[in-house]
Amino acid sequence: MSKVHVKICVGTTCFVMGASELQDLEKFLPDDLKDKVEISGAACLGLCRDENYGEAPFVTVDGEPLSNATVNAIVDKIREKL
Repeated sequence: MSKVHVKICVGTTCFVMGASELQDLEKFLPDDLKDKVEISGAACLGLCRDENYGEAPFVTVDGEPLSNATVNAIVDKIREKL
């Protein structure tokens, strides 16, 4: 089974708006998801430039943008993808 790819924007706006906490996402993943997720950072996802995407912090889960990202929202999106 392929892994779900989570990319966390760590650009200035996202970092200040909460991505700093999201960088520790792996620590907060439920045990049943830890081996099913690949997490990486991105200097900027460019989503903050388009008001259609919502507000920072931004994350993509298998390429799908997630705005106002929180650990719980990311976990829910991962489960949806699986």
